[in-house]
Amino acid sequence: MTDWGLGEDTLPPDPMTLFALWFERAERESGLENPNAFLLSTVAADGAPDGRVLLLKGADESGFVFYTNKESTKGRALRHETRAAMTFYWDPLGRQVRVRGETTDVTDEEADAYFESRPLGSRIGAWASRQSQPLDSRNALEEAVRAAEERFAGETVPRPAHWGGYRLVPSSIEFWQAGPFRLHDRMRYDRVADGWRITRLYP
Repeated sequence: MTDWGLGEDTLPPDPMTLFALWFERAERESGLENPNAFLLSTVAADGAPDGRVLLLKGADESGFVFYTNKESTKGRALRHETRAAMTFYWDPLGRQVRVRGETTDVTDEEADAYFESRPLGSRIGAWASRQSQPLDSRNALEEAVRAAEERFAGETVPRPAHWGGYRLVPSSIEFWQAGPFRLHDRMRYDRVADGWRITRLYP
């Protein structure tokens, strides 16, 4: 696969092609334990911005997929404001990708398939954790885990109704490549009626 640079004449017309190339290199060469980590930024009902690091679970022409407890702080924020932003940063490679767009729910079939692929402990944890809610003590969490283990002992652990996935459909994607003396390369793709418009930005 060609590793595209950030020259106007060498960029692919679709940003997801470039993202796939950058992501594959990050997995191969960055040395990061979680090259699929990204910062998800949302806006709460009171207008306050918020951010947290999640793990990307899929990316293709339809968008970027991640999973979470939908009753968590981010889930409630996404019910209020479906627009969100994602930021990937691979420091060893001097690369960053910023994505903005609209989030939609993944299908139940997609969520079920991914949930079934998770380790047993993670599936139990999805039932035990009331994510983002106040917790009396670590012991209380461990008791909830034991209760979930007993409840599903010898059974397939189903996906909780409050747990699912989102797909962020990008309206813009910006690629940033570090340069000497902070003279970085920045190329932004903006979705337009007939595809994508590419704009070079000052660093």
